[in-house]
Amino acid sequence: MAILVTGGAGFIGANFVLDWVAQTDEKIINLDKLTYAGNLQTLASLEGDPQHVFVQGDINDGALLGQLLTEHQPRAVINFAAESHVDRSIHGPEDFIQTNIVGTFRLLEAVRGYWKGLPEALRESFRLLHVSTDEVYGSLEAQAPAFTEQHAYAPNSPYSASKAASDHLVRSYHHTYGLPVLTTNCSNNYGPFHFPEKLIPLVIVNALAGKALPIYGDGQQIRDWLYVKDHCSAIRRVLEAGQVGEVYNVGGWNEKPNLEIVERICGLLDELQPRADGNPYHNQINFVADRPGHDRRYAIDARKLERELGWKPSETFETGIRKTVEWYLANQWWVQGVQSGSYRDWVARQYGGQGE
Repeated sequence: MAILVTGGAGFIGANFVLDWVAQTDEKIINLDKLTYAGNLQTLASLEGDPQHVFVQGDINDGALLGQLLTEHQPRAVINFAAESHVDRSIHGPEDFIQTNIVGTFRLLEAVRGYWKGLPEALRESFRLLHVSTDEVYGSLEAQAPAFTEQHAYAPNSPYSASKAASDHLVRSYHHTYGLPVLTTNCSNNYGPFHFPEKLIPLVIVNALAGKALPIYGDGQQIRDWLYVKDHCSAIRRVLEAGQVGEVYNVGGWNEKPNLEIVERICGLLDELQPRADGNPYHNQINFVADRPGHDRRYAIDARKLERELGWKPSETFETGIRKTVEWYLANQWWVQGVQSGSYRDWVARQYGGQGE
């Protein structure tokens, strides 16, 4: 038996692959385009492991998808492949349309053809799990209830709009063709191997380098934070027992404003690796102009997943953020390996030089 994962060299996908190999003996076929955020260094511990088969390729390549499905006969496909950074989608939305919408369509078409040709028993047990985001639901007012699976879609960025479109495509392939799909919509992930364009790793990396810690606007944008390994365990549970055609929200029950997140990281760094000059890291905080259309609050109601499938997160924010900071302190080699010239240029453009 085997499963096929797309986008398995990115942040969430790679963590899933590593956990899968550690916890099962089932082969995992890993298809990843290796864009700037896809990093084989993350999977270096699996080099030479026959349980992990890596293939560099694009989910827009229908012929390659068909070949992999035919060759490896997976019992399930998990789609992590996506362009996922809001700021990048504002500067260049076309890549997001191509990967998140067209790529999902190509994947659905390839999987549909493969699934139709399976023997009846394998067709019944096959699953396609599509990994999505809470950002498809839009923004919440301060006192509004958290997003449930019934919340209307109201995406506010090119990124979230492209993910919303992909979710709708997945749903339509179930209702039109009977394709056995599952969808998960997660809150903000954090943890090991997170590419340092996102808030938490950017703050850790910049703080240690003595650079400014850029915070958009007033820093009171609220997000629910989910430790990545908890997210991976939720995906495994949904794949194992989720009801076909259903959507499951995955959250960490950790609503925090961005400024509080940054202050917490600074406090941990003060404890674990103090600055040589004795000053606190929070002195490096620098407020920058807010980004266009910045959603004020996201919050996930994950009670359906707990009620129906018995899943809930293992980490609190306090335990998860400490593990994350400790991981970055112990793995500076990984950070240095991903900080290419193109990454530095992007940070300088996005934050007006303040992120450098």
